[in-house]
Amino acid sequence: MNYIDLFAGAGGLSEGFIRAGFSPVAHIDMNNEAVNTLKTRMAYYYLVRHEKASIYNNYLRGLISRDELYSNAPQSLLDTCMCETISKESLPRIFNNIDNLLKGDSVDVIIGGPPCQAYSLVGRSIKSAKDKIKLKNNERIEDDPRNYLYKLYCDFLRKYKPKMFVFENVAGLLSAQNGKFYNNFKALAKRSGYCVEDKILEADKFGVKQSRKRVIIVGWLKSLNIKFPEFTEWHDKTTINEMFADLPVLSPGQHENIYASWKIIPYLKKAKIRQDDDILTSHIARPNIDRDREIYKIAIKKWNNGHQRLHYDELPENLKTHKNRKSFVDRFKVVEGDTNTCHTMMAHISKDGHYFIHPDINQARSISVREAARIQSFPDNYYFEGGRTAAFTQIGNAVPPLMAEAIANGIKMRLINAGIK
Repeated sequence: MNYIDLFAGAGGLSEGFIRAGFSPVAHIDMNNEAVNTLKTRMAYYYLVRHEKASIYNNYLRGLISRDELYSNAPQSLLDTCMCETISKESLPRIFNNIDNLLKGDSVDVIIGGPPCQAYSLVGRSIKSAKDKIKLKNNERIEDDPRNYLYKLYCDFLRKYKPKMFVFENVAGLLSAQNGKFYNNFKALAKRSGYCVEDKILEADKFGVKQSRKRVIIVGWLKSLNIKFPEFTEWHDKTTINEMFADLPVLSPGQHENIYASWKIIPYLKKAKIRQDDDILTSHIARPNIDRDREIYKIAIKKWNNGHQRLHYDELPENLKTHKNRKSFVDRFKVVEGDTNTCHTMMAHISKDGHYFIHPDINQARSISVREAARIQSFPDNYYFEGGRTAAFTQIGNAVPPLMAEAIANGIKMRLINAGIK
């Protein structure tokens, strides 16, 4: 069975579908660095299947260039990763490219979710009794063009008539504008020939080490005898500290590429995060100034002393730099190292690391790219192109692969039970 991934990002959702046995027809994203990440991942899978993993490992070691890596994978495979902004103007070109890749085949599943920032509960404010929701930049939420990308998603449904689709987004989509955007999407999908249902999933119920709620909207052709899929859960008590234990200690701005321990704990193996022959990459921490490190140490001490959070106004005056002391008072937050889940990973980590402070007071830094990737359940052999900041953005925006794999397996079983193989 195959799939098309829209607004694919770094490929977290795609990773789950590949693990479940699906084959990608196309990945589409507007960010060139994310598309390169997708190409690198496609090259990885191709080389592993053809017993040429050593070529990929040489790339991770810096022994060959990215162009050399790509030269060892079929161009047709790399062409499945398209750097395109999905719009009315670009649709004919995108459709033509996908048609060339399909070569007359049909599409089994369309997956993906438009950028979620405009639907997010973070940044909204109630302006009046009429519940006028506004974005942080004071634009009305209904004026943000990202809110209407669901219409373009439905254009793909009408064009390719997949047997099923998966639309992933923040839980705030269901309530944004009193449900206006969700209800409009559902109505459009139904007019396109689909039954539509939704469910809010919690990532930690699928082995992911964070509290992360997402709405999963699933649709299937009305002509098929299908119902909403079941998603197999698994729970794990491994703590964040235990998940980080094999990663070397870092100072701010430092990076290391040798594991601190060759012992792999059971969770890392079960979650497919680390394998025996993995090469450590992206374990790089951003620089932190001395003032921020002092704040980090205070926040870590408070967390270690009864799980207390740092309130910004509690800081000594010499450490306060923000005039606003009444909102975002939790702008410094420690990753919960001694629990089995931490707070939600967000793309904001690309701007500063204050909301994701490493729990080890001796390191007193924000978490590394690799640590963020592990929180999102990305495997250590997943390489993010574009440098540290780009990697943080890609990771924060991604669907956790472990949750994606559970979704994909649920979709696969519904298709198999409907006689589609």
